[in-house]
Amino acid sequence: MASNQSVCLRKLSDTRAEERMMGRFFDNKNVTIDRIKSDITEQISDLCEGLHVLSIQDTTEINHFTHRNRVKGLGPVGNPKNIGFFIHPHLVVDAAHETCLGIAAIHTYIREPKTATSIKAEPIENKESYRWIESAEVAKKHLQKAQMVTEIADRESDIYEEFARLPDEKMHLITRSQHNRCLSNKQTLFDYLNNIEAQGVYSFEVNQTKKRNKRQAQMHVKYAGITISKPSSCTDQKAPNQIGLHVVEVREDTSTVPEEEEAIHWRLLTTHKVETMEQALQIVKWYQSRWHIEQLFRVAKKQGLDVESSQLESADKLIKLTCMALQVAMQTMQLTLARKGKDQSIAAVFNGSEQKVLKEILPTLEGKTEKQKNPHDATKLSWAAWIIARLGGWKGYASESPPGPITMRNGLERFKSIYAGFLMGLKVVCID
Repeated sequence: MASNQSVCLRKLSDTRAEERMMGRFFDNKNVTIDRIKSDITEQISDLCEGLHVLSIQDTTEINHFTHRNRVKGLGPVGNPKNIGFFIHPHLVVDAAHETCLGIAAIHTYIREPKTATSIKAEPIENKESYRWIESAEVAKKHLQKAQMVTEIADRESDIYEEFARLPDEKMHLITRSQHNRCLSNKQTLFDYLNNIEAQGVYSFEVNQTKKRNKRQAQMHVKYAGITISKPSSCTDQKAPNQIGLHVVEVREDTSTVPEEEEAIHWRLLTTHKVETMEQALQIVKWYQSRWHIEQLFRVAKKQGLDVESSQLESADKLIKLTCMALQVAMQTMQLTLARKGKDQSIAAVFNGSEQKVLKEILPTLEGKTEKQKNPHDATKLSWAAWIIARLGGWKGYASESPPGPITMRNGLERFKSIYAGFLMGLKVVCID
């Protein structure tokens, strides 16, 4: 998959016999989903040793609507007409250097068709939302060697039981608030924040997306210590009646909000202590790292490996394939995060033979001026990321927008073709 940047078995095999071998691999009962997940996630243990890491979790649907008439075992996703499954990984990033280290947990599930029965009164363990807690517990086990772990998640993980169960002396949470929770002072969270003054202002560059225009957004910042009260919806009798947290609110000034676009507004609940503006902005910066997992999904899906196009014919096989594809997409994210020189060893992605080929390619991509040369150390992944980005279509100028994951993915595909030619050349030399 990494060599061909594809999940199509026909593209991954050179002969019909190889394609059949791959099919038998996914058919093999000893090749279980759990074994594949553990092989991927156990790699992170030594890589995180002694570090403060961000464990970023989120869910994406894998939609196989176009193959609905021949794939067995899938469930509803999105609207009732679509079928597929859900995958919920934890992407691990070094908090200090912003390097991508790996994947700490992968949770997959197939949604059952909805029934008229309400599950509000059911224990959290019986609810789909339990994935936020269950997968975080798995990630915690794989990240035991880390000096500190900060779990980062969006609004869906604003669950009282999560704040009650997950934090300890090593694990912290940053969760975007969804619920207007009751506080110990008899106020609601949103009213309390509306009634306190902003403690500072800062600005940051908003990237162009489908929903947002590129701009320099001016943000007003509030932060405070709060105590949230146990909601009536919490079915865990062991959960405490109150939990102490800190909250950071950032709200965009109306002067920088484009027409027909909503202002950026985040309320972030965290177990980290926030008593200064510097600490508040650090929480915001860590939360912004959540964008990396969105990019991971982008690389794994239609704009990259296109896992939703696979023609495997059972849910079990498709889940195995998608877990493996997520690991390949993670390598693209490693290169994407390395582009700024915040670095890890080149050996994290490329073996010795591949590094030699990168050195041979480099002179063909560099220009005559210093601005057109690779500025990074050849032992670091940023050096390789510069080359891969150039192969993917990036022009190499610092004044340009930095290369994104799709550029890296395209560059990797081109590099692997060059590398395949190099290996073929070695075989010809040996024959001669």
